[in-house]
Amino acid sequence: MIHLLAFFVLGFPEKATICIDPGHPSEIGKGTKGKHISEIHANWLVANELGALLKEKGYKVVFTKNSENQYVTNPKRAQIANNAHADLMVRLHCDHDTNSRGIATYFADRKGTINGVSGPSSKVLSQVKPMAKAFHKTLIEKLNGLLKDRGLKTDRQTKVGSKYGALIGSIHSKCPSILVEMCVLSNPDDEQVISRKAGRTKLAKAILEAAIAALDLKKNPRLTGRDVRSTEAGGTPALTNSTP
Repeated sequence: MIHLLAFFVLGFPEKATICIDPGHPSEIGKGTKGKHISEIHANWLVANELGALLKEKGYKVVFTKNSENQYVTNPKRAQIANNAHADLMVRLHCDHDTNSRGIATYFADRKGTINGVSGPSSKVLSQVKPMAKAFHKTLIEKLNGLLKDRGLKTDRQTKVGSKYGALIGSIHSKCPSILVEMCVLSNPDDEQVISRKAGRTKLAKAILEAAIAALDLKKNPRLTGRDVRSTEAGGTPALTNSTP
């Protein structure tokens, strides 16, 4: 009876807010293209599937765009997440690389600076690294070999991040921000995965579980190290075409 009374007084447990950012077009450009699908279209389709799945589970979802081809700058995208007090920002992109294929996850491991703005904050940096580890580990497990694992990487392993210290979206974000390069569109096998509805659905479901794992770790940081195995790439950073 006491537990039941507490339930009616306190209500349902509050679910997290997740900002979904379908990449491009932005001040950086329109993204890349494969032979059968553009990055903008692929990002938009997966984002909508992911959003529907998150809403089904009771999460509050905020999008950085209202339509597929809407132009939104990267600082504005971060501001949308900030204004929503998002617990996590998931940024969806596709890569272009003639020498590799697969899926990769990126996060800021230090502050960057652009146009006099520095970020993310020390608090966000302390949160995002373990969250990104949990995210990528779960992502790869749930994909179960659908795409090659290109690893967990830092923003500095991108062309933009190597210039500013972090991706532009990370610099302006006041919440943990994780960027997923879902595939390499210049690779025919990768493009085939994301061009098909079944492939996009599996990707969306894997990103869903990855986001939940990251949020669970944010709520219980004591899991860090003991229950999350890092897949962070070591050695000299190989720059990618990941967008900011």
